[in-house]
Amino acid sequence: MAPMSEPARDEVSEQQSAPEQSSDQHPSGRPSGDARGVRALTSEEFSAAQAVGGVRGLVEAVLPGLVFVVAFVIVNDLTVPLIASVVAAVVLVVARLVQRTPVTQALGGLLGIAIGVVWAWTSGEAENYYAGGLLLNAGYLVVLLGTILARRPAVGYVVEALRAGLTPDKVREEANREPGDDGPSPFAALTAWRDDPARMRAYLIATWLWVGLFALRLAVKTPLYLAGDIAWLGTFHLLLGVPLWALVLYLTWYVVRRPKAPAGA
Repeated sequence: MAPMSEPARDEVSEQQSAPEQSSDQHPSGRPSGDARGVRALTSEEFSAAQAVGGVRGLVEAVLPGLVFVVAFVIVNDLTVPLIASVVAAVVLVVARLVQRTPVTQALGGLLGIAIGVVWAWTSGEAENYYAGGLLLNAGYLVVLLGTILARRPAVGYVVEALRAGLTPDKVREEANREPGDDGPSPFAALTAWRDDPARMRAYLIATWLWVGLFALRLAVKTPLYLAGDIAWLGTFHLLLGVPLWALVLYLTWYVVRRPKAPAGA
């Protein structure tokens, strides 16, 4: 994970524990335009601001990394930027705890920061603050390419799981289902789309979009990492973080969205 945590991953725990009919759902049962994180993929309308968690979500994703690169450029020393970055991340977590709001996103950011800080501190190289993110992006790239080559595009499973309302509670219910219960299983939706050429094509395209995101990050940031250019590495880390993630999430939503139901239907 990059030291800056992205809303897509940060919202997972909150999404999974949410009730099936949450406050961000349209009366039809489909999420409205204020769904957060990956839930935005099944919304009737797409809101980039809501997808990233609003202004607060954006601040939590960007601030620690921004503090690190600005501090490093100013002092040209490793200690102060690392401490400042950790302090920023801790303050964000404490603010949520004080306000008794969900801390998943802030904790995700703190974990990412901790990994980057430990790596940079133990190695004595500032660029290693970003090493974990580069490795994680490479891992995602390989996995997604594998799902495409296997004709099992990962985006298809994510979107269909969201549409089926699969949560940890639903999974437990299915695991405890009585042997004689022949009712429909929500897991059927996870594979049914593979027999639909149109949906298969859409999910392949959408998965390629995410391959492009991770490939672009690696292509831009790896040379800067190897050169030890912290100022530009930190800058592109921010530019190719939440802004690019939100753009690719929107393009994914556009590709996989279902046609709107006719008025009055």
